[in-house]
Amino acid sequence: MAKRLSLFERRRRRVRSALRAKSGGRLRLSVHRSGRHIYAQVIDDSRGHTVAAASSLEKGFEGPGGTVDAAARVGRMLAERARNAGVTAVVFDRGGFLFHGRVKALAEAAREGGLEF
Repeated sequence: MAKRLSLFERRRRRVRSALRAKSGGRLRLSVHRSGRHIYAQVIDDSRGHTVAAASSLEKGFEGPGGTVDAAARVGRMLAERARNAGVTAVVFDRGGFLFHGRVKALAEAAREGGLEF
């Protein structure tokens, strides 16, 4: 009997397979959003290694972590850490999340911070 996938899982798989086809060997900026926090990391899939990461759970992060402003701060922090690691170009992996709200705010802040995607 075939297992039926949720809409989220179907979206995540569709996005990830499209990224693999079009990435051209670039690193992947992966986003995870929960009800209270947002997490982002730049991943080198060829080595299975996380190059840079940021989240709203980090020490010194003031205010609620589940807001659009918090997502923008995480995007800026991640862009700075990725640039310090020598990364300038990535592909954006939104996972199964829709590109609006906190995910969009994180992406725009990362672009402003110097990441190209």
